[in-house]
Amino acid sequence: MNITFLGTGTSAGIPVIACPCEVCHSTDTRNRRTRASVLLSWKSKNVLIDTSTDLRAQALREHISHVDAILYTHSHADHILGLDDIRPFNFWQKSAIPMYGRPETLSHIRRAFPYIFESSSALSIIPQVEDFEIDGPFKLFDMDILPVPILHGPNEIIGYRIGRFAYLTDFKSIPPSSVSLLADLDVLVLDALRRRPHPTHSSLDDSIAWARRLKPGRTYFTHMCHDLDHESTEQALPPDIRLAYDGLQIVLES
Repeated sequence: MNITFLGTGTSAGIPVIACPCEVCHSTDTRNRRTRASVLLSWKSKNVLIDTSTDLRAQALREHISHVDAILYTHSHADHILGLDDIRPFNFWQKSAIPMYGRPETLSHIRRAFPYIFESSSALSIIPQVEDFEIDGPFKLFDMDILPVPILHGPNEIIGYRIGRFAYLTDFKSIPPSSVSLLADLDVLVLDALRRRPHPTHSSLDDSIAWARRLKPGRTYFTHMCHDLDHESTEQALPPDIRLAYDGLQIVLES
């Protein structure tokens, strides 16, 4: 399975509009973070986790030629607002794209994009999707997809475990019942918003502690704000924990 980090930033993106800080004006391209999303590829299938606000730019940058399914973690704006950008994929693929999420997530998406789900006909091209509500494990293109409940502040959302890879963005804590779902991972991706505590996101130190507890082969941090400079932050991390960056690609053997 190939994993491409499409975006590794927070809801504001980096550079943040009008921000004078050093990270927002850095010449290190790894400090330019679009909104968080990853692309997973196996058996010639491309699966998006979330449709970030920056999906169009991400797809052009990574030369994505097709999208075969979408997995949603939750319905916050920076994770869903790129849904309209799947229209060219519909056009070229001549088919609807299946999208999967918890019932409340899909309900919010339907309300955010009523023209997709409520129009019986349209005078212009609209995104074509088939929405599938999930409440447990399911199979997708011969792979087992395991939703992992996590807490985004007081709200329960989901991450995903697929084989020996897991992606947990926008979490503050991991319930005990989910810890057992994250054993024996080769690659773990964790939210690591900033150094200071935040009410709904894991901090850098907390994410390091989670990586130490879960003991994956490698850990990558994502959903990082402009408090974290890539070079100086990564230099202080253990060698098996790295900061992801937009465009980073990793490969997992089956």
